[in-house]
Amino acid sequence: MSEASSIPADWYKVRHVSDGISHIYENYVGDWLRCNIWHVRGRDRDILIDSGMGLRPLKAEISQLAERPVTAISSHAHFDHIGGAYEFDERLGHKCEAHIHQNPTREATCAIGAWLRAETVTALPHEGFHIEDFQIRPAPLTGYLDDGDVVDLGNRVFTVFHLPGHSPGSIALLEAATGIMLSGDVIYDAALIDNAYHSDAAIYAESLHRLRELPVTTVHAGHGLSFGRDKMKTIIDEYLAGGRRLGDAAAYIERALGARGPECG
Repeated sequence: MSEASSIPADWYKVRHVSDGISHIYENYVGDWLRCNIWHVRGRDRDILIDSGMGLRPLKAEISQLAERPVTAISSHAHFDHIGGAYEFDERLGHKCEAHIHQNPTREATCAIGAWLRAETVTALPHEGFHIEDFQIRPAPLTGYLDDGDVVDLGNRVFTVFHLPGHSPGSIALLEAATGIMLSGDVIYDAALIDNAYHSDAAIYAESLHRLRELPVTTVHAGHGLSFGRDKMKTIIDEYLAGGRRLGDAAAYIERALGARGPECG
């Protein structure tokens, strides 16, 4: 196990994925945990899907986020996805998790147990940082997104799908014109979590059945690599057959660290 000991300049990495879409991630958060932050540029406005742990200021360190107003959309209210939301004036998410955004305790955001440990970060985000003191800053939603709502960027239009199960307010955004889906934690290419305190495995299965029938061509997920429709269907089918479940978080993290080592930056 290694202790975070230095303050790097490159806390965030930015990768341009396709026309108008960039992938942002916290370079020194363990790859078994760190979320994907997706920036989508539009003609009239930009959106940011999720905002990481908020260990360093996003807008101050990523110039493209400071160029014009950005609407922050939270796919759900878990600690690894909403930490930077407070930096943005417009903050959208599902209404049933509004109370978590307003009062993001460690318990409410799942920032408990094995997820916060020495290996969670591999460098200091700032002087005096201790993982034991980590806390999400309140960022009350300024508006709500629900199933069927449309997010119009002027030249791009995304439809909101409420796909609960991982959490009650989990949403994904689908651009019908391209088949691009920004899925949050509804689906990603790893073991899926259906056993958080407010998860519901039966509802999750219903959401995945629904997702399987949507006209998705590319998934930009909340964790890991992006993938296509065939991979999406395989992940769903494996979960519905009883696989792809994370199970015990501590055991999962130990396996991940054993396979990759603790230096995940």
